Amino acid sequence: QVQLVESGGGLVQAGGSLRLSCAASGSIFMINGMGWYRQAPGKQRELVATITRGGSTNYADSVKGRFTISRDNAKNLVNLQMNSLKPEDTAVYYCNAEVLTILNENLEVWGQGTLVTVSS
Repeated sequence: QVQLVESGGGLVQAGGSLRLSCAASGSIFMINGMGWYRQAPGKQRELVATITRGGSTNYADSVKGRFTISRDNAKNLVNLQMNSLKPEDTAVYYCNAEVLTILNENLEVWGQGTLVTVSS
């Protein structure tokens, strides 16, 4: 199987920065798309940013210019640099990956989530 483990969440004041990381491990042959999603209390999970294996990125309008997604294909890592944080960025952030396993299975895998709290 494949596991995603996030790290880097925490409490930060408005205007501050945090860096989230997500490491994939297990029976991985190759990881295609990777991304970050978030879910605020009482709201649906929403896309934050995605990145293809080739490095093409896509961002939610609400985070453009403040967040940067990056990945290391050799290490099966994806990062999310979050700057100029706002209270409305408060949410549980989830890592997502589209994985081709060594058994030739295509899996969509989610991490357990990491809480980001931005105080005003």
